[in-house]
Amino acid sequence: MRETFRSLSAAEFFYRNREIAGFSNPSRALYQTVRELVENALDACDSHEILPSLYIGIKLVNPQKSFYKVTVSDNGIGIPPHYVPYAFGKVLFGSKYKLRQTRGMFGLGAKMAILYGQLTTGKPVEVETTPLGSRYRYYFKIMVDIKRNEPIILERKMRRLKKKSHGTAISVVVEGDWSRAKNKIYEYIKRTAIAIPYASITFVPPDSSEATVYKRVTNKMPPPPKEVKPHPHGIDIEMLKMLISVTEASTLKEFLAESFQGVGPITAEKFLRDIGFDPNMSPHSLTAKGIKALTSELKKYNGFKPPRADALSPLGEDLIIAGLKRVLNPEFVTAVTRKPSAYLGHPFIVEVGIAYGGKIPSTEEPQLYRFANKIPLLYDEKADVSWKIVSNAIDWKAYGAEFPAPLVIFVHICSTKVPYKGVGKESIADVPEIEKEIKNAIREAARKLRTYIFRKRKEEELKKKTIVYVKYIPEIASSLAVLSKPSNTEINGGGLTVKELEKMLLNLVREKLQKLGASINVESLRRSIKIR
Repeated sequence: MRETFRSLSAAEFFYRNREIAGFSNPSRALYQTVRELVENALDACDSHEILPSLYIGIKLVNPQKSFYKVTVSDNGIGIPPHYVPYAFGKVLFGSKYKLRQTRGMFGLGAKMAILYGQLTTGKPVEVETTPLGSRYRYYFKIMVDIKRNEPIILERKMRRLKKKSHGTAISVVVEGDWSRAKNKIYEYIKRTAIAIPYASITFVPPDSSEATVYKRVTNKMPPPPKEVKPHPHGIDIEMLKMLISVTEASTLKEFLAESFQGVGPITAEKFLRDIGFDPNMSPHSLTAKGIKALTSELKKYNGFKPPRADALSPLGEDLIIAGLKRVLNPEFVTAVTRKPSAYLGHPFIVEVGIAYGGKIPSTEEPQLYRFANKIPLLYDEKADVSWKIVSNAIDWKAYGAEFPAPLVIFVHICSTKVPYKGVGKESIADVPEIEKEIKNAIREAARKLRTYIFRKRKEEELKKKTIVYVKYIPEIASSLAVLSKPSNTEINGGGLTVKELEKMLLNLVREKLQKLGASINVESLRRSIKIR
């Protein structure tokens, strides 16, 4: 019997292997659907410096079959109507195929949610969008032709708007398990609110009419990432072939200078002569062997400038602090944004925040909040490089944290290529350069925590001593009042009253505390002692 062979479209491949993108069961799929749609919505706002206003709604539409309608709407740039069918009905079609920081990868996640919904419920995706500057709202019902990887437009209409607006609303019906996904979805939205303090987020769950609302606490936004050329250290054979196929450069020297960042004409010529290539040869004349050799040399040559960081959009220390304060209400918070680094030609920046005390509950281990390109990572925590560092590489006792402790560690990695361990994008691989930066960032932030905790402990000890002094001031003042009276009974008056002496003694205590830099309120201590 002969084997039958046929090719699979991208849509059919992901349809058959949906678990690799996080749609392995109804619980995980409901969470993943929310996550993918929220990522798209935030990117539509961030990339055009629009302060995000998001609505996230989950509605049970078929209790017998556990079908949930997930709706996410944003006030982003919107989508031109002629692109909508392909943006939501064709796998591996999108606006994320550029070398700059984005939340999503491959334009794949939202399509997987749509495919999963189509597979489990047979329902189409509904899209409403108003592009920036348009006076029309466009509505589509779309399904995916899985065999051909092409959109099927079931319905299309438009209406004129009375008021100017812009943005997109997407609704997908999926089979889900709210009872199991509930905690993860609430946690995802909470951590998104921490990472994006400049966003307004409203979430309406299926089991309550009461919305969870995170109001915007700042109008400051991180600068949007810029599109950049690839760096030579991040090149591979196929990418080099592709760049050669589209170049109009007549010489290899021109090709390198025009196609890569960190390579000027002088550097390109020196590099090519050093490795024995003719700088004036045509790039199109390179053989397969020559392309392989050039790729190898590009990856290991140290004379190129490091990758540019303007393709990245770090949050910055102020926004991290604002986000942690917004949601956690800690008594202490600090943040560190490291300088740009690179691994394999890909730029990255590590940011760390530490929140301590206040309304944070005490736990036996540090609470780790992981983020990649502003996305909260909730699954596979123990497999992540950050967990390895937080749990094993840092001696928290040396920084004053004794467990159980109310301690949250925020770790954010932004990069043009985040080294995820899997397609589910939930844990970061142990890349030595990234591991080193995370470790250094945590230690830098932890030193500030240690200063705060030790100062607080010292102040608490001082407070105990001050309470003793203040407690006995009335008795000391009474004794001093007796001693300060003149011994000659013929002299009328003289001496200090008890109240005057009390005041003098309290002033001495205040002066001493001020010299020590302690923020202890002597009056409130006196009142608390009297109440007792």
